[in-house]
Amino acid sequence: MKQIAEEKGIPENLVLDTMQLALAAAYKKDFGEKGQDIRAKLDPSTGEAKFWQVKTVVEDADEEGYVAGNVEFLRSKLEPHEEVDQRIKFNPEKHILFADAKKFKKNIAIGEELIINLESKTDFGRIAAQTAKQVVIQRLREMERNAILAEFKGREGEVISGTVQRIEGRMIYIDLGRTNGLLPPNEQIPTEPYRIGSRLRCYIVRVEETHRGPAIILSRSHPRLILSLFKFEVPELESGSVEVRAIAREAGSRTKIAVSSNEDSVDPIGSLVGQKGVRVQTVINELGGEKIDIIEWSDVAEQYIAHALAPAKILSVQVMDDSPAGGEKSALVEVAEDQYSLAIGKRGQNVHLAAKLTGWHIDIRGPKGAPVPAAEPIAEEAPAIQTLDAPEEVA
Repeated sequence: MKQIAEEKGIPENLVLDTMQLALAAAYKKDFGEKGQDIRAKLDPSTGEAKFWQVKTVVEDADEEGYVAGNVEFLRSKLEPHEEVDQRIKFNPEKHILFADAKKFKKNIAIGEELIINLESKTDFGRIAAQTAKQVVIQRLREMERNAILAEFKGREGEVISGTVQRIEGRMIYIDLGRTNGLLPPNEQIPTEPYRIGSRLRCYIVRVEETHRGPAIILSRSHPRLILSLFKFEVPELESGSVEVRAIAREAGSRTKIAVSSNEDSVDPIGSLVGQKGVRVQTVINELGGEKIDIIEWSDVAEQYIAHALAPAKILSVQVMDDSPAGGEKSALVEVAEDQYSLAIGKRGQNVHLAAKLTGWHIDIRGPKGAPVPAAEPIAEEAPAIQTLDAPEEVA
């Protein structure tokens, strides 16, 4: 019993309860009657089992065979398939009249349960043993599911390690030890190869209860995976001296992360980069080579936008006064001619990520040239800015 509890991660007392329910079901199958409420108590040290029948004391029964008097306390004892109406049928296997109950126990009251000891049995038949086995399997499975659900429900927003167990179509199943997690297509890194047996760190997006058991939805593309990976490497993030203010990510390609320091003596960018770049390189390796730009956050819009467009060198940033009230904030950025392609990035990626990171509409132009097409957050992507006040919801 102890071994079962350890293997399934279920408290030993619940396993004992299950065994007792199974014994009661077997006893009822071979030696009881339909409708009886039979219970069992098992001594784990000796293996000895005791059995008894439980009957509820009722006031009286009328001529039609219905319980008379107060019946409200009986409604909670009805089986799910039994109809709840104004009258409850008297069942001699479940109920006992008050007058008869007093013969067993003088000071018993209406509504109490009367315990009638039964003869102990051990010679159960094959069908009774099969019934007990099914009770044990079903109850242990339910308790294991509940234990897994409770464990992982409290870990939403964490990063967990697992091994790719199998791949079915575009769905990837990750072995997490006690159960499997699901890595759906929209949570995968598009450029990442997934192979059976490879070990991955994934972000726990949410835990759902389904008819098949708990479904643990994982992500490799979530922006908060970046934050969690840096927390493993950067003690300054855990201590609070360095804070990640925003993340913009195109999974598998590039990420921009804005950081600030709460202590004058701590360099926020240097803390995440690490000596000789060892900290940021560890995160990059975990993500299969995804590029990461670490920039300094600023509450001055012009400075923040200039930092966000790194590695391009910015000549000036002008906040536009004609932005609609309550609408999208717009800024005009001026760069040198040789910085055009760097500021825009491949397929506009750099300026798009800068717009997502800052939440500003950004126009880029050269000192004498016409404006380059604006960078705006793409409708089908994540929100324009991934703030880190709380875990984002993933559709």
